[in-house]
Amino acid sequence: MRELTLDSVAGLLKAGGVITYPTEAVWGLGCDPANESAVHKVLALKQRPVEKGMILVAASAAQLDGWVDLAALPVERQAAVLASWPGPNTWILPAGPRAARWVTGEHDGLAVRVSAHPLVQALCQAWGGPLVSTSANLAGEEPARSRQQLDPRLLARLDGIIDGAVGEQAQPTTIRDGLTGATLRA
Repeated sequence: MRELTLDSVAGLLKAGGVITYPTEAVWGLGCDPANESAVHKVLALKQRPVEKGMILVAASAAQLDGWVDLAALPVERQAAVLASWPGPNTWILPAGPRAARWVTGEHDGLAVRVSAHPLVQALCQAWGGPLVSTSANLAGEEPARSRQQLDPRLLARLDGIIDGAVGEQAQPTTIRDGLTGATLRA
């Protein structure tokens, strides 16, 4: 695993690499959501079944165009989603044509977030689109809140790391249903 800069991350992601980086509350694993083999590598690293689906993180709502179909929501629900971003709010939205089953899992929706974390925003801008964002831990283990807490077994299997600090969130982001507003994870 190598230390990455924002200038060097795009090439690694285009080549199917998997990285770790700090998010709002915990360290995350990320890859190109359009690259099936990269997503399956993340799933294997986490020991997570593909059926559960993944979260995508972006620097702006525009980066999610084609991944989700925001227009499929009623106008008031669209407004609620957009008003919550950027911020620690993950929404399940109707999947768009770019969202393959390896990111949606068994669901018709896709979990997405526009992050307010400065490093996540810069990372997505440098990459030029959304990234898979899932906690950097093996299934059933506690997520890392610092670089020092990252599991060495996990680190040994990653392609790169973007160093930085996690945000102020004490817990992973809230997940809500875009169609109903119902909270699925507080």
